[in-house]
Amino acid sequence: MEAGTSKTTTCNLIFFDRAAGEPYYTPPMAGAPSDLVDCARLADAGATLERDYPLAEFRRLEDVLAEPSGRLHVRFVFERLGAKRVGATLSIEAVPRLTCQRCLQPFDLTVTGGSRIEFAQDETGGCADTDREICGTQDGRASLAALAEEELLLALPIAPTCPDREVCAGRSAARADGAPGEVPAPTRRPFAGLQDLIKRT
Repeated sequence: MEAGTSKTTTCNLIFFDRAAGEPYYTPPMAGAPSDLVDCARLADAGATLERDYPLAEFRRLEDVLAEPSGRLHVRFVFERLGAKRVGATLSIEAVPRLTCQRCLQPFDLTVTGGSRIEFAQDETGGCADTDREICGTQDGRASLAALAEEELLLALPIAPTCPDREVCAGRSAARADGAPGEVPAPTRRPFAGLQDLIKRT
């Protein structure tokens, strides 16, 4: 494995407290090797970790990306928040290829984001007096890949559109008129032979 890269892992034990009250649990990512880290140990060392993940490895992005290309860069800064409390600040940067909801063409979008989180002792614990997002752990361990994937999903626009509206408008017009050389998809008529079949019977 190249230096600075990592593999994804299951994230069924990771959740964020995005809304007041009940925590938000992320869906599981199965079939990947473990990348769990000891959060308390990293916080005691004041560790800063940087990772790069291929976007194609994130299962939850399969239906979001126009193409499974690009990489996600994420930076984790661990810290002690108290005698028994551990947190981290993470920041992400990626340039995923998305599908514009106006012109329906792929485009590259620079995405950045970040969060301040606090790690619970297990997957169900939490701290009521924190202003950070809560991340559940398994015996004090958390998945870096799952945290990175979740942060990217939250940073992506719900309805992505081309940043250049003029280019987007031109693409939309070309699509409506039929781009030169573009072969239209054949029209499906599943009942085209039904009338002949009725006559024969």
